[in-house]
Amino acid sequence: MAEKFDISKLNPAQRQAVETLHGPVLILAGAGTGKTRTVTCRIANLIAKGANPRGILALTFTNKAANEMAERVAGLVERKAARAMTVCTFHSLCVRILRQDIGRLGYKENFSIYTGSDQTGLLKKLIMTYGARREKLEPGQVLTELSRARNNGLPADQIEDTLIAAVAKAYSRELKAQNAVDFDDLLILTERLLRCYPDVHEKWNKRFDYITVDEFQDTNSLQMSLLRQLVGPAHNVCVVGDDDQSIYGWRGAQISNILDFESFFPNPTVIKLEENYRCTRQVLDCANALIRHNEGRREKTLRSNKQGEYPVRLMAMPGSEEEANFIAEEIETQRALKHLSWESFAILFRANAQSRALEMAMRERHIPYRMVGSKSFFDRREVKDLVAYLQVMDNPDADLPLLRILNTPPRGISATTANFAIDWSRDNKKSLWSTLLDLSFLSECSTRSQNSIQTFTELITRYGTQFTESERPFDELLTELVAEVGYDEYLIRTCKTEDERMKRLAAIDDIKVALRQFWLPGHKLTDFLAGISLDDDREEDDIESKSGVCLITMHAAKGLEFPHVYIVGVENGLLPHNRSVDEGNLDEERRLFYVGITRAQERLTMTYCARRTRYGREERCAPSCFIGEIPEKLYEFIDYDKLMKQPVEEEDKTAFFSSLRSLLADD
Repeated sequence: MAEKFDISKLNPAQRQAVETLHGPVLILAGAGTGKTRTVTCRIANLIAKGANPRGILALTFTNKAANEMAERVAGLVERKAARAMTVCTFHSLCVRILRQDIGRLGYKENFSIYTGSDQTGLLKKLIMTYGARREKLEPGQVLTELSRARNNGLPADQIEDTLIAAVAKAYSRELKAQNAVDFDDLLILTERLLRCYPDVHEKWNKRFDYITVDEFQDTNSLQMSLLRQLVGPAHNVCVVGDDDQSIYGWRGAQISNILDFESFFPNPTVIKLEENYRCTRQVLDCANALIRHNEGRREKTLRSNKQGEYPVRLMAMPGSEEEANFIAEEIETQRALKHLSWESFAILFRANAQSRALEMAMRERHIPYRMVGSKSFFDRREVKDLVAYLQVMDNPDADLPLLRILNTPPRGISATTANFAIDWSRDNKKSLWSTLLDLSFLSECSTRSQNSIQTFTELITRYGTQFTESERPFDELLTELVAEVGYDEYLIRTCKTEDERMKRLAAIDDIKVALRQFWLPGHKLTDFLAGISLDDDREEDDIESKSGVCLITMHAAKGLEFPHVYIVGVENGLLPHNRSVDEGNLDEERRLFYVGITRAQERLTMTYCARRTRYGREERCAPSCFIGEIPEKLYEFIDYDKLMKQPVEEEDKTAFFSSLRSLLADD
């Protein structure tokens, strides 16, 4: 028996949303205002007031969100009613509609759905057919341009790049010839079906009496058109969202859908959820002051009864290394003093390149962390390659890194030769390195392979000796090694775009910077590698579910919350990002900053640097223009240099070590 929802536990605005069941309804749900609870209670109330569960449709953007909503509603209504409802993503709904009526559009009902790998495989064949491989055209580029055109209602031949347009048109033709559709097709074909065939339109209008759309600010123009086709003449549609959290314009989301809702559905009831249950007053004051500068937004002011313990902090840092080290040390200290979990802390950043210094600081202190929304710096191909070179310099008997660099860059040691070396080493119970030096093994290789292997082993021996015995800085040695093996040129050859080239070369420079900062006469390469080595239990495919401090992009942080939040790199060029400023998207960047601020439950720290290394060059930085929009009285300003000169209070030291001992005893 489901537990009946208790409307008395809702605040007045939530109660109004739950009880307003008919006609168009726009629920403006600010960050942390209990949106999911309100929406699920509203659906439960529809059933309680006699609505047919079969006629209830709730649309979300991800399967995870759909499952969560379905589970929450199932806890409030009878099991039979829960099963009768339709709670799904836009794409899942489209599949259901097309399975019944896609025949009208020249497809068979048993159509296939092409996902990422299917699309890539087909496009690779077409790229070869059109000779585009010589132009280094990648499947991802075609899909991006085609998706952008489709979602703007344009045919493939409207794509500016004629080669991409030709491949895209061929891709669309081939899909239909194979009776297949992709994810974009699901939306496009369903919208066309409902718009062009009155009987199909009428059937689905009658099918759903009440429609709810979650995260409405993320809908694009195609999804809006699809929604208008689905909604019946009674206009029983409820959309839930927050224009202040619309941060996906770059992938097609139309903020106008929520700002101009009245032009799509007449005389809607607009309900604002402004009571925030997540953040402290200090955090919300900063968020409200910032977002107020966006023009044309739907006016709302978040408020909280949660009087926080901490003021919001703005910290001026000399550089990204000091920024990362300070945060890592403070997390370590706060965890010990307050008996907190690592998961209580999150570090938010705007650009992927910012993760290197943060990850390095975490690894040096053995602080567990997880990456969300960004690939770990240490998982990048070029970083793994150079770390493998360093590992072999430190210990040539390490088989795995030796295999990685054996023919990277290509040096005439084929995969066949490498496999033969592996088998030989196993049969003779030797390391791969010892095998490569063994004259008996070499005698069984071709002359060409022998020469290539000997050149390689001489290189490793020479540089290994220098890393071990010389007093030269490690970064200088790595620079010479990279130049001698031609790694830069090799990397450039494998890059498809100028942006990719810049990012990969910058990652190489970051490794050199890390070595430069680590090195002092007498320091050993072993210690450097120990500080950055990958944890044994890290799995690339499952990294987001790992425990530890959360390192997360600001876009990926939407919908999440953490007790202690650090927003790093609050600087012009990063936040707002240069590209967004050039494209006139300053309002969206401000919304992104607002989303970041409102992730903090208890404590918020924002940092900016005077200098930062980007693409291998040190650049001067200026505080973000957004900082000037937040009154100084709303935050505490801290200068890093002055802070570092202050003596640590004896009482604080005693408390820290006492807590640390207690923590160790608990472990």
